[in-house]
Amino acid sequence: MADDMKVFGMPAKSGRWVFVILGMVVNMCLGAVYAYSVFKKPLETMFNATATQGNLPFMVFLAMFALFTFFSGRFIDKLGPRKVMMVGGIVVGLGWILTKFADNMTMVVITYGIIGGAGVGIVYGGPVSVATKWFPDKKGLAVGLSLLGFGASAFVTAPLAKTLIASSGPLNTFGIMGIGFLVITFILSMFMRFPEAGWKPAGWNPPQPAGGIVAKTYTPGIMLKTSSFYGLWLCYILGATAGLMAIGISATVGREVIGLDVGTATFLVSMFAIFNGIGRPIFGALADKITPRGAAILSFVIIAVASFMMLAAEKGSTGLYAVAFCGFWLCLGGWLAIGPAATATFFGLEGYAQKYGVVFSAYGLGAIIGGIISGSAKDTFGSYITAFYPTAGMAILGIIIAFFLLKPPKKS
Repeated sequence: MADDMKVFGMPAKSGRWVFVILGMVVNMCLGAVYAYSVFKKPLETMFNATATQGNLPFMVFLAMFALFTFFSGRFIDKLGPRKVMMVGGIVVGLGWILTKFADNMTMVVITYGIIGGAGVGIVYGGPVSVATKWFPDKKGLAVGLSLLGFGASAFVTAPLAKTLIASSGPLNTFGIMGIGFLVITFILSMFMRFPEAGWKPAGWNPPQPAGGIVAKTYTPGIMLKTSSFYGLWLCYILGATAGLMAIGISATVGREVIGLDVGTATFLVSMFAIFNGIGRPIFGALADKITPRGAAILSFVIIAVASFMMLAAEKGSTGLYAVAFCGFWLCLGGWLAIGPAATATFFGLEGYAQKYGVVFSAYGLGAIIGGIISGSAKDTFGSYITAFYPTAGMAILGIIIAFFLLKPPKKS
């Protein structure tokens, strides 16, 4: 189909970038979960909770996020992104707002973790699918830029939460931020839509497959029968586990292990968020240029180096801590671009939201595994440092799996 339609009053090839900007802002609201480490210590103190219990809201939030990304995928494909994202925006806001009334950690798990996480999962697939379908020529870059808002969210939301917690307490902060997220997400979702079937940018033709099944023939069921899916899924789990574990304990490690004050730890979390944000377009572009396998191997090398740096860290090792956690946050952002780009490249755009929902289950598993590793390290050994032995091992395993399995499926 010729590129003769108008998008936001501009030729589609130019106007489609507005969808990326809208997705970026929506994702900034969704990505406030990455500021959870700012809430973690105040909640543990308020409810007299252990480190593992303090991790539970974060773990459950991310698990529900992944689960509902899968469930909402089929509705996004059938109903379009606008309606699904508007509903999800309401659920996101309610989850945060209801947390204001929590009187124990279990209630925080229910309101913030289950309801808030489900809402983010409902919304999340919308901007990803919109970017992928409007940018068949630049899938990795467009998805990465759209998701930059998710990764960079903590740059804004961590210092905002710190200020609000200091003045109003952690529970009131959940309520205030929830109102803002509900309004912004609901309004911006009204503008999101897919291109007409068969649309492509002027002057661009899809590359002809060198071999294998034509991408559009892949259904979720056929996808699940390929070794390519399991290579992508396992690598995604390993990358997400290392990144989410680090994100969930960033401020706490800074304070308890490195000896930073609250202000410095929060400031560094906001800096880490920049790396998480830029990791998405960087690794998305790398997935386009050097293939998803090359981008994945690079991410695991960085995770391994960051893990060894933290194993060498001690009180006062601010530089090691800062560089290592920049690496962890960068690579988690990277996987949230590599994953969707690889799904589209390997398995096609038809029914994309549902297929990526299946792949994205790896993220939820990574959240659970990462939370268990960090909480157990602290509760069993008395320090979060021991949690970086498993992440180093997972990075090495990830390199091996990516090298052998992370490649386009062969013709059956």
